[in-house]
Amino acid sequence: MKKEFIKILLEEHLSCQSCPSPREVSDFFQQIMGLLYWDYATKKLSDIASIESEWASLERGLEQLLKRNKPSSDRSIKKICQGFFDQIPAVYSTLNQDIRAIYEGDPACTCHREVIRSYPGFYAIAAYRIAHAMYVLGIRDFPRIITEHAHSITGIDIHPGAQIAPSFCIDHGTGIVIGETSVIHKEVKIYQGVTLGALSVKKCDADNKRHPTIERGCVLYANATILGGDTIIGHDSIIGGNTWITRSVPPQSKIYYQALMNTDEGALDRIVYKNYAK
Repeated sequence: MKKEFIKILLEEHLSCQSCPSPREVSDFFQQIMGLLYWDYATKKLSDIASIESEWASLERGLEQLLKRNKPSSDRSIKKICQGFFDQIPAVYSTLNQDIRAIYEGDPACTCHREVIRSYPGFYAIAAYRIAHAMYVLGIRDFPRIITEHAHSITGIDIHPGAQIAPSFCIDHGTGIVIGETSVIHKEVKIYQGVTLGALSVKKCDADNKRHPTIERGCVLYANATILGGDTIIGHDSIIGGNTWITRSVPPQSKIYYQALMNTDEGALDRIVYKNYAK
């Protein structure tokens, strides 16, 4: 029995001896963060030459990881690697907009540096943006490994396939889930426990839009659950805590729970919808 099981384990280990481990991939993400923000750097980069050297080292590192992860021509791998690093300046610019949004959205925050150094929302967003840059290039495995690395640290689960515009603010963040086909427009703020999920988890729906769209300027308060690929939260809406939404909401709406007292049956809850458009 034991010998047969040992053979099974051997087959498992021989199935991809060259494949990078999740640890190696998450280490690469940490190195990218160290290039973009000194707070995450293991060594200080003090001049142009050291920045260029670190950039070149990361390019070589990603190329080697890709060669081990997916057999392909060297030309194809070089093109993918170049495509990823071509996106890095835009990723950096977007992240700085996210930092500003988090700072402006939290009265307790004292400076932008505090966001970078200590806010789990920023770390999760950074992991998502770097993972998404890989995802759009068709890189296999790495994007999910990076976002799940951040998930394990922050409790914030963002699928790398989601489409999230700049100036995205996550406050607190623990328990947030953002599904693969979610679309989030600019200047959206999300609190802990929010779920942007699917109404159906059938495998046959894998290629369909299953998750909601959140338009510009919305605020989603703690533990709100919004489900469905056809569900659109109109711009500048406020979704109150603990609400459950499966249909679209017009722009400039306010949705919240209100407790009602019934002398025969006790406390009841209802969802209240208000539109405050001028």
